[in-house]
Amino acid sequence: MSNLIGYVYLLLAVVLGITSNGFLKTTNGFTNIGPTIMCMVTILLCIFFLAKAMMIIPVGFTYATYGGLTITAVTLFGVIKYGQMPNAYGLAGIVLIIIGVILVNLLGKTN
Repeated sequence: MSNLIGYVYLLLAVVLGITSNGFLKTTNGFTNIGPTIMCMVTILLCIFFLAKAMMIIPVGFTYATYGGLTITAVTLFGVIKYGQMPNAYGLAGIVLIIIGVILVNLLGKTN
């Protein structure tokens, strides 16, 4: 399989991870059944596609990219939907995460 399909799987995992985290707050501690079911389904699909991506792309690259993109996107989701603006340290952390993902993907090497 080509790396392209691995990155498609990774993209699906990121989108589903963001979706799952988006539903998480609306589950109200898993007491609202609709959002709870959506949260569970999307996280299971996310893990499925993440595992598929890891069969093609090295684990370190896959998880670093997944984690970094998901954290950044969920933070933006929190800002947009809930007005939860991170402080200067939080913003600095997000910038460092983005820089880390770029470094791992562009300059990181595996044996």
